[in-house]
Amino acid sequence: MDKIWIEMHEAAAAVRKPVTVSDYVTCGEVGAAVLSRSGKIYTGVCIDTCSTLGICAERNAIFNMITNGEYEIDKVLCISPNEGRGGPCGACRELMVQLMPKTYKDIEIMLDYRTGRVVTLGELTPEWWIG
Repeated sequence: MDKIWIEMHEAAAAVRKPVTVSDYVTCGEVGAAVLSRSGKIYTGVCIDTCSTLGICAERNAIFNMITNGEYEIDKVLCISPNEGRGGPCGACRELMVQLMPKTYKDIEIMLDYRTGRVVTLGELTPEWWIG
């Protein structure tokens, strides 16, 4: 496995701290790391609410990247309660597609850290409406 995936996993694990904020909000059950094209790692956690106001860890990390003036994603890794197996949800995919409509298919997604399985967003999202 490439060293950058290990660094991203460590960064996502470092922010993943489950906490109940109130009777209506929990966060930190999922941690994500996004590698920008410049090589910087941005992190985020999920925020779950009793309504639809929450956010996925991947989108939170992407918004962190955007807040810091970067707009191109190279790699995405997520650590969920099932230890990072699975792809980003439709809303996260949609954000990545809209952020990088010409090159989103090249974004690498770690689907299973234990086995090192990586796919591209193009493989996960081959016929998106922007495509």
